Amino acid sequence: MDSTDKNILNLLQCDSTISVSEIAEQVNLSSTPCWKRIKRLEQEGIIKARVALLDGAKVERSVSVFVHIKTQHHDSDWLEHFANVVGEFDEVMECYRMAGEWDYLLRVVAKDIASFDQFYKKLVNKVGGLSDVTSSFSMEEIKYTTKLPL
Repeated sequence: MDSTDKNILNLLQCDSTISVSEIAEQVNLSSTPCWKRIKRLEQEGIIKARVALLDGAKVERSVSVFVHIKTQHHDSDWLEHFANVVGEFDEVMECYRMAGEWDYLLRVVAKDIASFDQFYKKLVNKVGGLSDVTSSFSMEEIKYTTKLPL
């Protein structure tokens, strides 16, 4: 990946609707070579998807919750089960297996506290084998970005 690829990626990270001709102009390429680079970046999996980012408050998903999970189970069967269950919940925006005090970290969005409580009860019942679950509610979003530094 060269500097032109990085420039293309930076432009797409800011606005995935930008046209190939606009990108080409900004990175000093003609449209066809620019389009080929974008296609290659997609085929290589560097560009995973092009999406629209929504305002959670405007679609009634303004409550952000970080859920820390501990378990006594660390075998591959339990992990597969956990991943499958977590994958079923649209509320789970991100899920990470962690090093340190907590085994997993989820970022969950909900309409309100009652909706989160319903999610929480379903998660705990479906997963099973959790030894500790702690939730932290976001009071304010200070910074949010999907743009990776290149």
